Amino acid sequence: MLTAAETTLVAAMMMVIMLGMGASMTLRDVRLALRRPRGIIVGLVCQFGIMPALGYTMAVALDLSPGVAIGLILIACMPGGTTSNVFAYFARGVLALSIMMTTVSSLIAVVLVPGLLVFYGGLAGVAGEYVIPASNVAQVLALLLVPTGLGMALRKLHPNSGATVELIGAVMGGLVIAYLALSWIPRNAQMLLETAPAVYAATLSIGLVGMFMGYWLARGLGQDANRARTISLETGIQNGPLAALIVTLSFTGPAQQEVLFVPILYSLFIVLTSPIVTVFYRRRAAAEAEARAAAKLPTG
Repeated sequence: MLTAAETTLVAAMMMVIMLGMGASMTLRDVRLALRRPRGIIVGLVCQFGIMPALGYTMAVALDLSPGVAIGLILIACMPGGTTSNVFAYFARGVLALSIMMTTVSSLIAVVLVPGLLVFYGGLAGVAGEYVIPASNVAQVLALLLVPTGLGMALRKLHPNSGATVELIGAVMGGLVIAYLALSWIPRNAQMLLETAPAVYAATLSIGLVGMFMGYWLARGLGQDANRARTISLETGIQNGPLAALIVTLSFTGPAQQEVLFVPILYSLFIVLTSPIVTVFYRRRAAAEAEARAAAKLPTG
């Protein structure tokens, strides 16, 4: 489990990340997005439709223990994080869509995530000490809306400062996850050695499968390839630090250690796999741009 200092660090990190997320947008962005909401709606269908169902299906199919199962379902129900915006940028995706998906998913998560956890946790048969109280989840998510609003205000008052805070939030998220992994893994080396392959398979593949399904569902719902790639990254890259924070505030002792195992492993694996997908998407975007440019060249 995490120490008191590490738990405090995770909470502080989430505040900075949400502040940075708020600083990445303005009310004008929101108004423009609401005028053409199709892409965001498709993204949210992928985010809160595909991922929770996928987490539940994997937990049941792989016969995971209750603690690991609820950890996987929790990760699957999380909204997107600022990390997905960074990868969308490098993949030459639609950055505005990525940012709006992250923001809107974080806002409506206050309502959707507690219900999804209750529904899929119940279907998976998770009970007793491994149940995450819906009120805990709602309170954490609602509290994090405060720094989001402050970030938006900062962006309006000082645009340059807002951009800096946004960058700090994204970088801090990666650094804290790396620190937690480096400090947590040595203390739990024996647990890592004794963990069943199915747990590694689930935490490694849920993000990748989510990206794959998100892309093709977005294409099926009428999104072009570039927007579909953006939605794909937003679908598979969940807010792992937020999941870790909810776990640390909801569990103690051995139960916390077992449930927390999944968000930490997921966060490690998604940082390793997302760059591979991003490079592939970037090459596809470049190839499509070259094809469009060649089509516009005069012939003969």
